[in-house]
Parts: sequence; C-alpha cells; structure tokens
Amino acid sequence: QVQLVESGGGMVQAGESLRLSCTASGSIFSVSAMAWYRQAPEKQRELVAFIGSSGPIDYADSVKGRFTLDRDNAKNTVYLQMNSLKPEDTAVYYCNAVIRTYSSGRNVDYWGQGTQVTVSS
Repeated sequence: QVQLVESGGGMVQAGESLRLSCTASGSIFSVSAMAWYRQAPEKQRELVAFIGSSGPIDYADSVKGRFTLDRDNAKNTVYLQMNSLKPEDTAVYYCNAVIRTYSSGRNVDYWGQGTQVTVSS
C-alpha cells in the first residue's frame, strides 16, 4: 500500500507565498517521476511542475519564474515553493508520483488527496 500525503495549502493574499509538500510512504521500491497538478473550479486538471527521476524540471508557462519544484529522494518527498501568488493560482493542488512497489514489480501512478490553495486579491 502506498500513500501520498500533501500539506501546506491555505489561504493567502496576492503576492504572498506558500510551500506545499508531498511525501510518499509505504512499501516503496522506487519513485521515478513526481509532479504537482492543480484543478480550479470548473476547469480541467493541469500540470504545474514535473521532475523525472534525475531531472530536469518542467513548469507550466503560467508559473515559470514564480514556482519552484524541489525533490528530496531520500525522503520520497517533493516540494512546491509558490511565490508571488495570484488569484488565478487558486485551485486544489494534487501531488502525483510514479512508484514501483516491492509487490507490483511495475510502475504505477499514485495521487494525493489534494490540498486547497486560495489566493485573494
């Protein structure tokens, strides 16, 4: 059993910062790609930032220069530092990871439960 647990969401004003974290736990053999997605009300889920097992990091154009993804492989944790937040960043943010467990022997997509980020103007 694998779990992705996110934390760090909240409500801030425009221009402020938040740092999200996501930790994978369970019977994990390896973690390859990790990513953050977000979904605003009545919109499709979109990729925010992505990192492969050894980089590089890709960002959505809308967050380039403001968001930074960081990964701690020893802790199976990925972070998303969000600076200069805008109201249009308001969404539920989801962590995603491609994980191979000891029992499965193959890579499987896992998702966190989501954390709400609300940015007021």
